[in-house]
Amino acid sequence: MFRNLLAKYYHLIPGIHELAQIRDSLYELRSNMGALQAHQFELALSAHARYGDPQRLLRYALQVCSQNGEDGMIQEVFRRIGTTDRIFVEIGVGNGSENNTAFLLSQGWTGFWIDGNPKFLKVIGDRKDLSRDCLQGLVSTVSRENVSALFQQLKVPEVFDLLSLDIDQNTYYAWEGLAGYRPRVVVVEYNASILPGVEWKVRYEPNRMADGTHNYGASLKALELLGRRLGYSLVGCDFIGVNAFFVRNDLTDGRFSAPFTSENHFEPPRLALTHRRGHRASILDRTGTEPREYQK
Repeated sequence: MFRNLLAKYYHLIPGIHELAQIRDSLYELRSNMGALQAHQFELALSAHARYGDPQRLLRYALQVCSQNGEDGMIQEVFRRIGTTDRIFVEIGVGNGSENNTAFLLSQGWTGFWIDGNPKFLKVIGDRKDLSRDCLQGLVSTVSRENVSALFQQLKVPEVFDLLSLDIDQNTYYAWEGLAGYRPRVVVVEYNASILPGVEWKVRYEPNRMADGTHNYGASLKALELLGRRLGYSLVGCDFIGVNAFFVRNDLTDGRFSAPFTSENHFEPPRLALTHRRGHRASILDRTGTEPREYQK
């Protein structure tokens, strides 16, 4: 009751209204500064010898439903290698509105979402255009031991177009557990706090969760070597230093910036530049359900 009374009359307390105005102004200023910094970096990237290379993915970064420009980079990868079944699997989807495959879903792709938190089910459950025929969701924690069984439960095909994997602590080990699957493209979270030439991964415990420190996941070098073992080449990273892009070896020839090493493609952590542009994220209306033909 006291909280309700306080909420009703707090604006009458001297200085409260002014403090709220200051808070809102600071928030708007921070948002505008983030947008300005992002724009300045885009201009600098286009003129930079490294980032201006047309074979690199960073110049194509664009944010629709992704957090760090992954939407545009994923589109560019498939522009180069073509699509087949347009099926995705994303492990670690957040609330469903802001992730690496929501934009693909709106373009007629079909797929599977897996997350330990059920909140994404409400987001897709409220959408009449997102039926079980186009998207299946599964609430489950993921480990190296159970990830393949989860795929079997969902009837994920052995070969499909895109796997996106981001579960913080054990991302490396979850990918390792999917050795029997052959997605054509893999987007995987890496720990950009670790120097590009250092092979490092967190000690594995199936139920261990990230604690908010940089003691999580795996270095880009460790993922590069795991990808190589599984038959994939590292072809790029997003500018914020969160996601690494891998393409199956049989699809890379002449299409991406070599060498396919962490030293070549590493991007350091730039989380301060993370910025949601314009309106808050949402899954766009689903259109274009006819699959695109594969083009070499």
